[in-house]
Amino acid sequence: MTFSLVVRDGERFGIAVSSSSPAVAARVAHLKPGIGAAASQNITDPTLGSKLLDGLAEHGDAARALTDVITSADHIDYRQLTVLGRTGPGVAYSGPRTLGRHAAATADGAVAAGNMLAGAHIPDVLIDTWFTTHGELEERLLAALQAAAAAGGEEGPVRSAGLAVVAGVGWRVTDLRIDWAEDPVDRLADLLAVWLPQRDDYVRRGLDPAGAPSYGVPGDL
Repeated sequence: MTFSLVVRDGERFGIAVSSSSPAVAARVAHLKPGIGAAASQNITDPTLGSKLLDGLAEHGDAARALTDVITSADHIDYRQLTVLGRTGPGVAYSGPRTLGRHAAATADGAVAAGNMLAGAHIPDVLIDTWFTTHGELEERLLAALQAAAAAGGEEGPVRSAGLAVVAGVGWRVTDLRIDWAEDPVDRLADLLAVWLPQRDDYVRRGLDPAGAPSYGVPGDL
């Protein structure tokens, strides 16, 4: 019911995801600044994303983190997982009970996976678009999501989408979600257009409130 892309860009990590299920990004997307990123999807157990990141924080080996989760988690046959660390390629696992047509693709600094897909090519579309698109990390993630949707995406219509980025501070510098809509990827593009010009200002607000800009909203004395 989901397709997702996890990427590394220097010290930054990002995730983009879309699904026919509501609020997909709230369950699937897991990121830890300076450590890595992971996606836990397909009859989702969100705790597995956290466990993948805990493994990365301990030893930095994405393949080992994935193996540890696969060999210890309950009901692992139903899960689809991806994880990416500070170096090397991403890794992926699709259990034998993963729903519908499913596939994964990996590259140095990226991993994509999906289930109930219109075609097994969708993860490749996500990764290829990521590497051939220029711009801000968030814009490249969105472009990959749009390309995957245009290439068929899920077998049925998607209803939610999101993207998130961690970059050098202790929180998600971007965390955007469309939790239920007829056109969630288009709505996500509209939201990113509003957010991106203000992103760095909100980081400055967290780090240096006295030096951060004010937007002069009503009630700001």
